[in-house]
Amino acid sequence: MTNVAVLDCGSNSTRLLIAADDGTTLQREMRITRLSAGVDSSGNLSLEALQRSYETLSLYRSFMDAHGVTRGLLVATSAVRDATNGAEFLEHAARITGVAARILSGSEEAAFSYAGATRGLAPDPRPTLIVDIGGGSTELAVRLDGEVRGYSMQLGCVRVTERTLGAGVVEPGARAAATSMIELELDRAFEAVPEFAPLVGAVRLVGLAGTVATLAQLDAALSVYDRAAVHHRRLSRADVQAWRDRLGALTPAQRLELPGMVPGREDVLVAGLYILDAVMDRFAVEELLTSEDDILDGVAASLI
Repeated sequence: MTNVAVLDCGSNSTRLLIAADDGTTLQREMRITRLSAGVDSSGNLSLEALQRSYETLSLYRSFMDAHGVTRGLLVATSAVRDATNGAEFLEHAARITGVAARILSGSEEAAFSYAGATRGLAPDPRPTLIVDIGGGSTELAVRLDGEVRGYSMQLGCVRVTERTLGAGVVEPGARAAATSMIELELDRAFEAVPEFAPLVGAVRLVGLAGTVATLAQLDAALSVYDRAAVHHRRLSRADVQAWRDRLGALTPAQRLELPGMVPGREDVLVAGLYILDAVMDRFAVEELLTSEDDILDGVAASLI
């Protein structure tokens, strides 16, 4: 049996999935590393962000050794795509982990996220649309006529926080700026993928990644993570709006006191919820199905 590893260097978190050759998950890890901190304004991955990520990747290599992993892939997304020193980061990350490393295009990211999130879903007569809210980008993807159509928006919880919303209590001016930024990117998505328009009011929406996972934990009031309680949890748009407004009225320190809040997301989660609500509004969706299966599972399936 040959175990494989997938490492995802995202804008806000660095994650690891170790899987057996039959697809069984052996270990799954997540650390907040905020690789994208400042990239939107400086165009570079900062030394501090690089160091946090390298330390996490070294830890993950030890987990891979414990499972006898010799084969895998490290993927990087929005933060590394946007950074002038992204190639440098990839080269060092490959040396640390001992596996190939590459940057995913926005369309690849959307396709892998779709493959992972739809794994094991119950059949539904409606097309399934996935929304993957990351730190620097948000992917929308749907399978139509056997082909995945996806789009990567320049929207993410870190990017929107840094550019418009701010990390503290949400002020009216910041809210208006964030909403305008999000709506503009959704306009671009609908222009780039004309197939999205006929899906309004007619899709099953599946949400994945840190914003959605943390929302599910907050909604379930989970002080300790319980995958069974948050995977395929159903949340209404009213739930999304209620949590967005409740958290927006609190400081990051106050948010961190709530059961289910993941340390490292308390300053950016509200921005992610603004993105999620806007997507639900644009597609006229009143219910969201959460998924703990995501891009890691999609990439792992391609390796296996």
